[in-house]
Amino acid sequence: MSRAKPRAVAAPTSVAKGGEPAIKDLLSYRLHQVANLLSRGAAMRYKREFGVSLWEWRTVALLGDYAPLSLNELAKAAGLDKSQISRVVSGLTARGLILREVDARDGRGVRLTLTLPGRRLYAGLMEAARQRNERLAQRLSDAERDCLERILITLGDQARDFVREEQTLSEARRSAATKPTTRPRGR
Repeated sequence: MSRAKPRAVAAPTSVAKGGEPAIKDLLSYRLHQVANLLSRGAAMRYKREFGVSLWEWRTVALLGDYAPLSLNELAKAAGLDKSQISRVVSGLTARGLILREVDARDGRGVRLTLTLPGRRLYAGLMEAARQRNERLAQRLSDAERDCLERILITLGDQARDFVREEQTLSEARRSAATKPTTRPRGR
């Protein structure tokens, strides 16, 4: 396997109205664009080879790695709301890939696992994912991969901090909006 020669990358220089950096220069936008391209390529391959959508692939992969999971646990791990993951799970259940069982600890809850055909699908999907990951990683030197790993950890930590800050600000705003206003009594 030959490794691609690293190339110099020019810093973005586009400018939006008013002289400020354009959206295409924002780090979060650029990361999102790369993630979308990777997801689109993966979705095309998984649909062609396995007949599953990207969300179906992620659901099967999460259950293959962590089952049994409740619908809430699966939704949180997938980054979807419960109604979205419920639709994905229903489709995979109808195709005989996921088994829904009553949670022995909570008679109202449901535990999700892969069926035998689901586990076979999981094995094929993960092999395809590993191949894609290897091809992607081949474009980077060992030093670049190590650096990227540290960068992703740092950016992930910062993104989680942003989420916590926004949650705190949203909670404070909700609290202020529901707090009864008191007026001073006349003397």
